[in-house]
Amino acid sequence: MKSIRKQDLGFLVLICLIWGYNLVAIKVGLREFPPVFFACLRFALLAALLAPILRLHRAQMGPLIIAALLCGGVNFGLLFYGMSLTDNVAVVAIASQLGLPFTTLLSVALLGEVVRWRRWLGIALSFAGVMVMGFDSGAFSHGVALLLVIASAFVGALGLISIKRVRGVRPIELQAWFAWASWPVLLALSLLLEKGQLDSVRHASVAGWLALGYVALLSSLVAHTGYYYLIQRYPVSSVAPVTVLSPLFSVIFSITLLGTQVTPRLIIGGLLTLLGVLIVALREQKIVDTGS
Repeated sequence: MKSIRKQDLGFLVLICLIWGYNLVAIKVGLREFPPVFFACLRFALLAALLAPILRLHRAQMGPLIIAALLCGGVNFGLLFYGMSLTDNVAVVAIASQLGLPFTTLLSVALLGEVVRWRRWLGIALSFAGVMVMGFDSGAFSHGVALLLVIASAFVGALGLISIKRVRGVRPIELQAWFAWASWPVLLALSLLLEKGQLDSVRHASVAGWLALGYVALLSSLVAHTGYYYLIQRYPVSSVAPVTVLSPLFSVIFSITLLGTQVTPRLIIGGLLTLLGVLIVALREQKIVDTGS
């Protein structure tokens, strides 16, 4: 396993910190904007910034738009709406990690991939951990919130499967297409399902606008681009284990900044889920490295 240079390791930890605080920033923004509209604003800001790099890929526009909608608008719309229904950011941070186990299951169902016992163990631990947290009466005031977060992880996994059909598109340009495909759909859904959009824009505080800037610029543009840069330089097996810090940071931030209550079920379920995700991540890379 190729070791990560100290400066790149520090950059990776910084990325995890940015992602860890991201859910707190989302929660701040959701206090001032309707959830689907807030997701729309996020992608609209990103679309405006990345417009100069947008290019047509005529032979791949179908898979590209599908991947963009799944990874972008649908994924974040479900996540933001789910987060608007609960104050427990810690559980959201951990449940959202089900994306990798879902991707593995979809690879089996749609791509015929063979999964052996270690990854099945990781998948089972991941879902068992979320179930443990889900039965905690203090974790979610509305059970539908947890279901929406899990649905968001599932849709994001579908998007990753779709991305496998896209070739020759840079990661930063993928983000541009995610943004441009997503914000019009999210705006239409917001106008259909929500109200008070203009009032939220007129009366949003500095904290609300800073939260929007954070989720669009720092989390998406800086952190994701930096992560893709590191993935290109190092094996995933060197990078993936460190990213488990991201939900841990989210839990710490939610406890210290938002006053989330720590319960035994949250601790046990969170550890089970993160252990399962780590097993799947490490096994995925071993299969890539060995071809088996």
